[in-house]
Amino acid sequence: MIARRDDPGGRRPTPGRPPGAAVSLLADLLAGRLLDPGYAEAAARRAADGGAAPRRGRLRGGGVLLVLVLAGTLIAVAGEQARRGEPVAAAQRTRLIDQIHARTAETDGLQRRLDGLRADTERRRAGALARSDEGRRVRRRLARAGAAAAALPAAGAGIVVTLADAARPGGPAAPRRAADGGRVYDQDLQVLVNGLWAAGAGAIGVNGQRLAPTTAIRTAGEAIMVDYRPLSGPYEVTALGDPDRLRDAFAGSAADRRLTALHDRFGIRYDVRGSSAARLPAAGTDRLRYAAPGPEAGQ
Repeated sequence: MIARRDDPGGRRPTPGRPPGAAVSLLADLLAGRLLDPGYAEAAARRAADGGAAPRRGRLRGGGVLLVLVLAGTLIAVAGEQARRGEPVAAAQRTRLIDQIHARTAETDGLQRRLDGLRADTERRRAGALARSDEGRRVRRRLARAGAAAAALPAAGAGIVVTLADAARPGGPAAPRRAADGGRVYDQDLQVLVNGLWAAGAGAIGVNGQRLAPTTAIRTAGEAIMVDYRPLSGPYEVTALGDPDRLRDAFAGSAADRRLTALHDRFGIRYDVRGSSAARLPAAGTDRLRYAAPGPEAGQ
């Protein structure tokens, strides 16, 4: 029974749809015709094609298998190339290390020769200046200037501060992490050296390398470079001066607090000891390009 339009309790028929459409749908459901005619036509065509859909499925599966085979082949070829390249890379690294050692030994030999020539020049100059009062005054001025510029060797009492990387759990041969807090960096040495200068040190050296006013402490890869010479740990920083005064002035300073915090947190080795007889060589001379002597220098 279809409700009348004026029946407030009935359902109004859908506009544009004949009233018998609902009856037809119920009849289709009762008769088992659940598919839309379009779906039925597509199913009939698929059946007429003799199973084309399964063939497409087999083709799709074959394509996936082909892609997997190609990917596996590429991975195997890349692994084989990497395996063959390992001996070549190791040989190149060994050659580079040998060249570094050879150049370092050559540089050390030239440095020793330069030190000998400097010592001989200083003896000859001191002998020539000692022949007159004016020469002796000039010699004293040169000695003060040479000490300030680290151009002369220095010796005396002082303190030695040692910094070293923290011990690794797997031993010295264990690989380091990308961010290793237990390693000594160039900024740590910079802070230590500046703290010793502020404490009143008259001369400073790192692993026997004398520091001049223009000396730079930088990092190059895994090595710390002092005056462009690579050094390896442990790092012994020698400061010349009265040991007791240096200890008292350095203790509690900003540098001491920083290094103590690194020792407590990351296990970096940090200790201070006195030295009654320390020796530091002269630093390398710099070629002045922009500076010129003042008018009073020739007087």
